[in-house]
Amino acid sequence: MRRFAVIGLGHFGFNVARRLYDDGHEVIAIDMNKDLIREVKPFCSQSVMADASDRETLEAIGIEEVDVAVVSLGEKLDASILVTLYLKEMGISQIVVKALTDDHARVLKIIGATDIVFPEKDMAIRVAERLSTPTVIDQVEFMEGYSVVEIEAPKKFWGVALRDAEIRHTYGLSVILIRKKGGKGDILISPKAIDVIDEGDVLVLLGEDGDIEKFKALSG
Repeated sequence: MRRFAVIGLGHFGFNVARRLYDDGHEVIAIDMNKDLIREVKPFCSQSVMADASDRETLEAIGIEEVDVAVVSLGEKLDASILVTLYLKEMGISQIVVKALTDDHARVLKIIGATDIVFPEKDMAIRVAERLSTPTVIDQVEFMEGYSVVEIEAPKKFWGVALRDAEIRHTYGLSVILIRKKGGKGDILISPKAIDVIDEGDVLVLLGEDGDIEKFKALSG
């Protein structure tokens, strides 16, 4: 179990706090809005109505004891920057901050944010990708420059054994899982070279973003 602080309980912050708590972690939820504090109380370990942009308040809460801090302060760019700076100075090793603009994100990175999220922008991109390439079921960033993509097997691979498909050799992608078609829903984890890709199978691939885009084009 890890300890989290979620600062700012708008739609994004509230749902992050609730999910972390449901997953069994200890969560401190912080906001200045008493209604949001009352609403989040059943979904966190501790709810605190406070101004997180005051360093003494953060110290009084014991924020330096958390493993991860999530900052989501809506349109308050100055407050999110100030809070991020305080968290960095207090030794929080992982600071996740919701950014509103690219410039905002750059400043947050400079002062100590370890992870930047653009919830609305990221969702818009994922929706657009699904509309553009309907065979892509989902795609998640694994690390900078690399992603995991879940995609329906392109027609050229139907009936082909994995070794003959040469997906790694030709496209630089690792097939980490195959979800077989049909009602059985068999899942092949770390599939073998002799496993055959059938029509309707779903491939889960890991690789560089550029290579993934080339592979996605096969289904265009």
